[in-house]
Formats: sequence, C-alpha cells, structure tokens
Amino acid sequence: MADTQTSFQHAPDRPWIFRTYAGHSTAKKSNELYRMNLGKGQTGLSIAFDLPTQTAYDADHILARGEVGKVGVPVKHLGDMRELMAELPLEQMNTSMTINAPASWMLALYVALADERGDDRGKLRGTTQNDIVKEYLSRGTYVFPPEPSMKLISDMVTWCYTEVPKWNPMNVCSYHLQEAGATPEQELAYALATAIAVLDTVKAGGKVPEEDFEIVFGRISFFVNAGVRFVTELCKMRAFVELWEDIGRERYGVTDPKALLFRYGVQVNSLGLTEPQPENNVYRILIEALAVTLSKKARCRALQLPAWNEALGLPRPWDQQWSLRLQQVLAYETDLLEYEDLFDGSHVIEGKTNELKELARTMLAEIDARGGATNAIDFMKESLVGAHIERVKAIESGDLTVVGVNRYTETAESPLGGGDGAIQTVDPAEEMMQVRELTAWRKNRDNAAVDAALAGLKAAAQEGTNIMEPSITCAKAGVTTGEWGQAMRDVFGEYRGPTGVAIVINSDSNEDTEAVRKDVDRVSEALGRRLTYVLGKPGLDGHSNGAEQIAARGREVGMDVVYEGIRFAPNEIAAQAKEANAHVVGLSILSGSHLDLVRETLAELRKVGLDNVPVVVGGIIPPEDAQALRQMGVARIYTPKDFKITGIMGDVVGIVEKAWLVKG
Repeated sequence: MADTQTSFQHAPDRPWIFRTYAGHSTAKKSNELYRMNLGKGQTGLSIAFDLPTQTAYDADHILARGEVGKVGVPVKHLGDMRELMAELPLEQMNTSMTINAPASWMLALYVALADERGDDRGKLRGTTQNDIVKEYLSRGTYVFPPEPSMKLISDMVTWCYTEVPKWNPMNVCSYHLQEAGATPEQELAYALATAIAVLDTVKAGGKVPEEDFEIVFGRISFFVNAGVRFVTELCKMRAFVELWEDIGRERYGVTDPKALLFRYGVQVNSLGLTEPQPENNVYRILIEALAVTLSKKARCRALQLPAWNEALGLPRPWDQQWSLRLQQVLAYETDLLEYEDLFDGSHVIEGKTNELKELARTMLAEIDARGGATNAIDFMKESLVGAHIERVKAIESGDLTVVGVNRYTETAESPLGGGDGAIQTVDPAEEMMQVRELTAWRKNRDNAAVDAALAGLKAAAQEGTNIMEPSITCAKAGVTTGEWGQAMRDVFGEYRGPTGVAIVINSDSNEDTEAVRKDVDRVSEALGRRLTYVLGKPGLDGHSNGAEQIAARGREVGMDVVYEGIRFAPNEIAAQAKEANAHVVGLSILSGSHLDLVRETLAELRKVGLDNVPVVVGGIIPPEDAQALRQMGVARIYTPKDFKITGIMGDVVGIVEKAWLVKG
C-alpha cells in the first residue's frame, strides 16, 4: 500500500494520560477498582477522597457521621495508604490526589509508604491539588485560614522541588470555579491569580534560591474545566497557554521554554450534566473533551471524564469504563494526534482568544489592586455567585438552551438505567466497620511515638519551619488524619468562608418573581412577621452552589433567609432554626449522605421543640431515597431536574402557608 502521509502529518504524538476519578467505601475496595481500571487501559490514577479525609477528620468525628466512604475513599492513616496502593508500583505510577487543606498530610502518607517499600522518592510522579483559594470560593473543603493555608502550600512547593522533584506540589484548580458558575474570563483570571499568590508566597519566603525559581515555576500545574460551548472553551485553553507564558516571562523572569509550558489536566463539566434525559450527557462529554484535545498547542496532559449518569448518583464501574473508552477511541482510532495545531491561522480562534486574554488581564489587574487572591476572596466569591445567578436565570427563561431540560423535553423511556443497580451505592455498614478499624489502629500502635511525632509537628507549625518532614514522621508513627488535622487546627485555628450571597437582591425581576414576592408578602402579613427560611448544609458537603442560589432567590422574593454557609452539624442547624424562629427549614446535601443527615436533623429539631416546622430537602436523591425521606416526614424533595428556582420558592411559600395558616 502506498504511503499517503502528507507533509502535514507525522508519527502520532504520545496521547494524554487517561484517568478516571475514583474511590469509594474502603481503601481495599478502591484498590480493586484502580487495578481493574488500569487493566482496562487507564494510564494514571486520580484518587477521590471521602469528605472526612478532605476536611482532616477521623471517621468517628461527629461531623463525619453519614459521610464516610460516600464520595471517595477514606484514608485514615498509613495502613489505609498501604491498602489503597497495594500491588501498584509507586515508582512507575502517575498519581493524582484531589486533596487540598490536608494535601501535605496525604503526600506525607504517600512518601512514608514509598520509604517503607524502599522506593526512590526522586522517582515518585504525580500531583496534589492543594489549591485552597478555590476551596474558599467554590468547593468548600477548606480548614485553616488563608495565611497559614498558603504557608502549608509554600512548604510543600519548597520541599517537593528537592525531595520529590517529579511531583507537582500544586494543581491550580479552576474546575470548581466553572462548576460554581464562573465565566471563561473569571476562570482564567481567578486561577492565574491563585498561581501568582502561591509563587509570590514562595518567593517571599526566601527558601528557594533565585537560580532555582524556574524549577518551582515549572512544577506548578493546573486542573481546568471544559464546558459545552466548544469554541469558547477551546479559545480559553489557548488563552491560558499564552497568559501563563506571559506571567512567567514578565513577572518572574522565567526563560526556559519547558518551564513556561502550561501543563494542565482536565475533568470536563459536571455542572451541565442533566438528570432529565441523562443519555444526552454522553454527547456533552465528548464535545467538551474535544475542546481540550483538538488544539495541539493547548492540549491537556491528562484527561478524566465524568460518567453519563453522575447527575443521578455515584457511577458504576461500567459507567466509568464507557467514559474511558471514549478517550481511547479519540486518541487511538482518530488521526487527531498525527497533525500539528489545526487552528493556527484562524482569525476566528485568534480573535476570541485575544478577547478572553484582555478580559482576564483586566480582572487580574483588579485582583492585584485588592492585594492579590487571598485578599480578594470575598470579592471573587460574590462575583462567582452573581455569575451563577445569571446562568440559572438564563436557563429558567430559556435564553440558555439545555436540551431535555428547558427545550425538547419529550422523551421515550431510556433503556440505559433505572431500577436496582442503576447507580453505585455504599453499604451503610461500611462506616461502622471503618470506625471499628480506626479504634483497633489506635489501640495497636505505639502511642508514645504518636505523641512525640505530633509534638514535633505542632512545634514546626508554631515556629514556621517546614512541616513536610514532621508530617512524614507522624505518618510513620501511625498518626491518623484527624489527629494531624487537630494538631494543625490547634495551631492555626479554623476558618469559615464567605457565602457570597450578600449581593443578591436583584431589581431585574420578572413576572414570576413578582408573583412569588406578592405571595411572600401576603403570607408574611398573615404570619405576623416576615416568612423565615433557615437554610442549612449539614455534614461535610462543601458543594454550596445550589444552597447559594436558593438563599439568593429567597431573599430576592422577600423571605428572611438565614444561611450561614457550609459544614454544620444537625444540632447546630436545629439551633439556628430555633434562634430564627423558622417557618421552614431547607437542607442541601449533595454528598449522597441525605438519609443519615436528614434523619439526624429531624431528630435534633424535635429535641428543640420544632417538630412542627416543615423541612424541605435538595440534592442528588434517587427515587427510592426520596420515598424514604417522605416517610421520615420531609415535606418536599428537589433534585437537579427542578431547575426553576423561583418555582421552588413559590412551592416553599405554599408549604409554609399549609403548615402554619391552614386549619384542620
């Protein structure tokens, strides 16, 4: 056969790393899943940790109740890390850890395991996300205040470049910014501002010689989002590449072309996945993957794709396999990797890229004027909530089409899912098993060594010396995640981030909003005071976007909304409801822990004499769980298919009226 390769073609480039974001139940079960996925052609690990691990609590902490093993794997100590990485060659793996506030602890456990196995630290490759700013803005698994949090990140950056030089100590994560409603220019600016804040902190610390700063700059990586607006997202990635090089050259004097590369991984958009007609999500995921692979100059280094049914619940292994196969078809069956950049010379792409760059530069200048990212958290949070309000209103009005949700809603019944086994579930008994195992671990270790290691860790934190080696010492002594976290809390204190909903009273109302506002006024007058809605997020779930939108719209229609933010115990929410004399309590839970947390919150409301207050619940709630919640006494349940927030507010008014004003 004649060689038909043109001058524009070449041997295929090496494909990006194929990842699947995974972890659940226990370290042992997650390890089995990892080895199965690697056997199917996955080329890198992406570890999902459960919420207690992400927020540095042990499995037996009150806030961990109902959350253990739900959205990821619990890693309580070095023994769990051993089980999690069993039979996996650390020196050959590329391991991504989605961990932030306790990132130094998870890396310490990983390195302690490598030392125990006799692996060379210098050969360890991977990434710790370690982006605390986006936790304050969008994801909510922060623990410590901004200043000590940045110190912990700086410690990791300065330690990694000599001790584990192939490890990316920080992965600036704009993924959750887009999930919180960020516009493309906000995603660009806020992510780059975060990277600048970290690099400035490292530089000011004086621990990295000037001649080595290029190395540090070159180890900063990014984790981005790609939405369904294909052209804009592709141009956003090209803008990221060009802006990052400009920042390296102009702000930090970096000249090495390799160090200036914008190295990024991707999970494509989950915000746009729909509960109605979920089969359409397959096409959305493919289109979003193209935005980060087609342009060679801005091609991702690693890609993980959500499963088609993630708006319904935890995906099964087969669902994750389907997303992995999509990547493999794209990389190996098409000729995508055989050509140079397809978009060079396109005036459309160049024009849109330049537009996004200029908008991002303007935002970066504003953040700089406010003192940098850590000083501009309140401003950025309010801006994100405002952007998300506009997005939600556009979907409600139909100005932004979402197929199957606000247009083309007629559908045949899908044969892909439904019934038992349609989504992955976690056995509730696993949590008690984790607590028993934790008790046994504490009993069988050398507690004198633990106390000494924790004392050394606290001393390092108090003195401002690097906490990485003391953390590794703690890991080897058998310290638990919660004990490490408590030691850090004792020194640094805790932090409660801004809610961003103070700006939400919006004069741009429509007829639906006005109608609900009149109903609120009417019912409030009958009640003798303003209708009071206490909105709570029990447990450790930090996905606050939905709660923020409910709080915003509730205030817009005239309700007195009490929303204090994330991560409250059920008894604290009951106390808030008591103090506010609530007419209705709303609970937002997206971690899959709704049954446990709603049951506990209802019990706490009864204890304070509020068993007559109606409770409504929102989250990703399967139909069988919705039925169980109704049997507990929940007045109404809302899931992602209930996208008209003004309609939800009208519904809540009706619930309050029935509970408090209708006799009989």
